Amino acid sequence: MKQYSMIVRGGTPLKGTVTAQGAKNAALTLMPIALLLKGKKWKLSNIPKLSDTQTMIELLTSLGVKSSRDENDDGIIFDVPDEVSYNVPEQKARKMRASSLMLGPLMARCKRVVLPLPGGCSIGSRPIDLHLKGLVQMGAEIEISNGAVHARAKRLRGCRIYLDFPSVGATENLVMAAAFAEGTTTIENTAREPEIFNLTETLKAMGVPIEADGTGLIKVTGVEELDNIQARVIPDRIEACTYILSGVITGSEVTVKDVMLPHVDALLAKLEEAGCGFTVKDNSITVHPMKKAKGYLPLRPISVRTLPFPGFPTDVQPQTMAVLALANGVSTIHENLFETRFMHVAELKKMGANIDVSGNLTIIRGVEEFKGARVTATDLRAGAALILAGLAARGETIVEGFEHVTRGYESIDSKLSSLGAKVRIEENEICG
Repeated sequence: MKQYSMIVRGGTPLKGTVTAQGAKNAALTLMPIALLLKGKKWKLSNIPKLSDTQTMIELLTSLGVKSSRDENDDGIIFDVPDEVSYNVPEQKARKMRASSLMLGPLMARCKRVVLPLPGGCSIGSRPIDLHLKGLVQMGAEIEISNGAVHARAKRLRGCRIYLDFPSVGATENLVMAAAFAEGTTTIENTAREPEIFNLTETLKAMGVPIEADGTGLIKVTGVEELDNIQARVIPDRIEACTYILSGVITGSEVTVKDVMLPHVDALLAKLEEAGCGFTVKDNSITVHPMKKAKGYLPLRPISVRTLPFPGFPTDVQPQTMAVLALANGVSTIHENLFETRFMHVAELKKMGANIDVSGNLTIIRGVEEFKGARVTATDLRAGAALILAGLAARGETIVEGFEHVTRGYESIDSKLSSLGAKVRIEENEICG
């Protein structure tokens, strides 16, 4: 993978409107549905152009699924053969955590799968034991050897599954596996993220009887085949939150369009608590400019706890921390989902932030300004946080590891430039 840096010249007020892209996590969840469509063509629209979605396309291609992009609506047409491979290539599986989403559809379609244990962002342990446990309850035999999951079943059978934790990935895999299982599968304590709703509604439109009302209980009755009804990826709530926060941290007026408002309510509630002004109209959110008081952002200190949806999203925690690091007072963030998702703290401190870490708790003492520095993005959302900090900083900030950011933000340089930000991307020279 090539390595890049984003150069950010801070201190410029932003102004303008950006439109939320299709949701990365929803796209990565819906694209594997193609594996369930034997001998059919299927179109999925509003897919963001990201390195992760490209990796998913390559994964599906390696299994036999052809694809072509419809440039008119950021859609992809999948051409699925009568037979697909059940053996996921190791090199591609290890590039992305979402490769684990091959498990459910391949078990449903092929009754067999070989999946090298996946990779992704370095933000703590994210095992797939709940995925495997659920598949075993449905009748699969599973062995892990040589760093790969080997699973097979004569026929998946509907059953009752209780998830010990509302895992998003496990919920998605088990719902897709249940689409072809014999009988009805009842999954309890499921994740309730919007991506889950996008998945269940898509499968329902394709002919799978599903009961899912957002309470953590999903019932799926298996069918023999799916209808190739066109589907659409929902807007990206994490990207929307990031651009909302770009307006907050720079004290600027920024409008984000095509937002599903219930999906960002946790952030808006916290911004309101902190005293940030914003306007909600139709499916757009506009952040109102804030004048600094004695150098600080005029934000009241707040306490944030990350939780599964509808709680405060862990994927917005780093960006929120960057904002609170400039607030007038002492804020706290409890990270309850990923034990090492504070790797951006050291980088923010290079820019002048005053942050202490104790276990899963950070204590953030607001400072009057950030100063530009050379920092490193250790993961996708950490990179977004450092870019936000750079927008507000005095001087120039160099965010290395920008390639992580391209996994989740389409054309972030162009979108920020359209708002008036002074940013550019440079490819790093690497010694071989």
